[in-house]
Amino acid sequence: MKILVVDDDKEIVELLSIYIKNEGYEVENAYNGKDALAKLTNQKDIDLMVLDVMMPTIDGIEVVKTVRESSQLPILMLSAKTTDIDKIKGLISGADDYVAKPFNPLEVMARIKSLLRRSTYSSSQEQSLDQLAIGPLMISKESHEVWTLTNQSIQLTALEFGILYLLASHPNRVFSADEIFERVWQQESLISAKTVMVHVSHLRDKIEEATGGEKVIQTVWGVGYKIENR
Repeated sequence: MKILVVDDDKEIVELLSIYIKNEGYEVENAYNGKDALAKLTNQKDIDLMVLDVMMPTIDGIEVVKTVRESSQLPILMLSAKTTDIDKIKGLISGADDYVAKPFNPLEVMARIKSLLRRSTYSSSQEQSLDQLAIGPLMISKESHEVWTLTNQSIQLTALEFGILYLLASHPNRVFSADEIFERVWQQESLISAKTVMVHVSHLRDKIEEATGGEKVIQTVWGVGYKIENR
């Protein structure tokens, strides 16, 4: 697998490249948003991008928005900004996960591995159903596709798909934010509730836009989220 590391700080790029190579992955480097987009266009075998937020030429948020116009490539964002609003802004733009600087390279590698596992959607998942029909949606586990009953495709990130499939494959069951985070992200986190909230919000927006306002994912206040089998 090949990972693209994008940061205008060459020391960070070099550090992450060493760790990534030590785990057996290939690495491509870029030092600004413009070069990152060029590499993604010219190299179709990139499996994940680690992307800094603050960069010259084109910043990380704009890179994510551009990538999401045509691709669901897993994206892990890096930023020296640690406030919740900056984190939410990055996730809403389409990134899959977020690590604040300064970071532990081992944590970054753990996040990378988690995103790669989600993007490949391994057959070792607890549910073996290949296709699900729930409400106005059809969900294909094998192809990672979601479409409406009117045959309109809904483009989701790997994590958005993971959340949707988890809820849809357990209709009427309420999952807490912590449960969703541990199952979909496959790691523990102290900020899971806010992270899950952002992804569920983005997922809802996409579903409602494609279905004409259907409320598929329900919030059970103080408990979590569910999809009812209607």
